[in-house]
Amino acid sequence: MVETRELRYFVAVAEELHFGRAAQRLGIAQPPLSRAISQLERRVGVALLERTSRSVTLTAAGEVLLHEGRAALDAVAAAEHRARRAGQATAGAAGVVLAAKAGASSELLAKLLDAYASEPGSVPVEVVLSGPGEQAGLLRDGRADVAVLHHPFDDTAGFDTEALATEGQVAVLPAGHPLSTRAELRLADLADVPDLPQPRWPRPDGTYADGPGPQVQSQTQLLQLVALGRTVLVVPDSARSQLHDGLVAVPVVDAPEVTTVIAWPAHSRSRAVADLVRTALRR
Repeated sequence: MVETRELRYFVAVAEELHFGRAAQRLGIAQPPLSRAISQLERRVGVALLERTSRSVTLTAAGEVLLHEGRAALDAVAAAEHRARRAGQATAGAAGVVLAAKAGASSELLAKLLDAYASEPGSVPVEVVLSGPGEQAGLLRDGRADVAVLHHPFDDTAGFDTEALATEGQVAVLPAGHPLSTRAELRLADLADVPDLPQPRWPRPDGTYADGPGPQVQSQTQLLQLVALGRTVLVVPDSARSQLHDGLVAVPVVDAPEVTTVIAWPAHSRSRAVADLVRTALRR
């Protein structure tokens, strides 16, 4: 039987594709990490990695174990978080944790929370505001009970979902920019604007892709950079309500529609989550 520790070690090596970096990430020495991976390969009976003096690559079996191993580690983390919160519930300190992207669906979320708070038997809702794409991870590993996600950008695999709203997208531009006076735009109009390069969000490991656009970490920072004429932002139309002076929203007619969904783990048996979802669908 594969041990959780071995899975954690393998996932680190598979993601880094470098034993030294993986060992540093795990906070252990490289020799015991190499031994653990070799033991894991003997345990499962197949090669998981192809090793040369210059590179480490995944075999087909390694690709499968990476995918399944991530899911298994998320399940273990979720079990720990939910068990801890169940203990808090026994002590009378539990509620529902809802994850949402900072700056997104603010009006919808406010109405949902107000409506749910007025329901008989409602429990406290803790709202965790995350960076782009982080809500699904919080839900997957048990740090959140329910999340507000957005198609087609967020990963909803393994969750139950209900659609709440669908809308088009707008380009947010600094007032006075030549494109800000247009009645509508297309994505091609924004692709090659040298003075407004696309912003770069951090990857899961904290690094940024190469490119001319500014590195950003929050929606507030991004809006300020747009106002300063350093980048352009394409967001759902509902974000117009948060724009301040100096910013203009122009419809992008060929941008994909965005559907806001409420999502929860498929195996959830939480009555509070079910009540929150029902409230969201009635609003």
